[in-house]
Amino acid sequence: MKKNLAEFIGTFWLVFGGCGSALLAAGFPNVGIGLLGVALAFGLTVVTIAYSLGHISGAHLNPAVTIGLWIGGRFEAKGVLPYVISQIAGGILAATALYFIVTGNGSSIGSFAANGYGEHSPGNYSLLAAIITEFIMTFMFLIVILGATDERAPKGFAGLAIGLALTLIHLVSIPVTNTSVNPARSISQALFVGDWALSQLWLFIVIPIAGAMAAGLVYKELGK
Repeated sequence: MKKNLAEFIGTFWLVFGGCGSALLAAGFPNVGIGLLGVALAFGLTVVTIAYSLGHISGAHLNPAVTIGLWIGGRFEAKGVLPYVISQIAGGILAATALYFIVTGNGSSIGSFAANGYGEHSPGNYSLLAAIITEFIMTFMFLIVILGATDERAPKGFAGLAIGLALTLIHLVSIPVTNTSVNPARSISQALFVGDWALSQLWLFIVIPIAGAMAAGLVYKELGK
């Protein structure tokens, strides 16, 4: 229960901090933080949780990460489903809180930082572009996670490396898909947008998990 609660809280923080920065601060008049600020916000949520709750649950904060670590031999199969449920629930609670904050001044939620492709991509990128982007980004994210947490890696820097990796991922892929690499993050926002966000949600569940699984298999060979 402690591990599941840590994953719940950690994923709540990731979605609230990352998506909250996009919804509330990215374009705020005169002092908007922009794309760079949103990318940093996502990275900072991971860094802060990695060093505060990582010793309890490993700070996966992402169903794709949990599944990738399982495939890579770093996580027990029996823990996968409880972690995934905790992560999705934490993300949904964060999105719920953001809904009430965003609409607190009479605004509509708009796209609510949901992930999308085609006309719902920030840069109008195609389905194929979205698939390639999400696969590569999640694959590399898991390679960084598996490598940084390897017992042979320098100690004490894993959280920083993982957080910086997520920042870099957002810097590249926000224009393409609004950056997922995390099904819990995508599910939580899509539930409130409905319509197109739910119809495109499959991509942001299937492709990050596929990329994470591929990385788990590859690192198994690299780490031998």
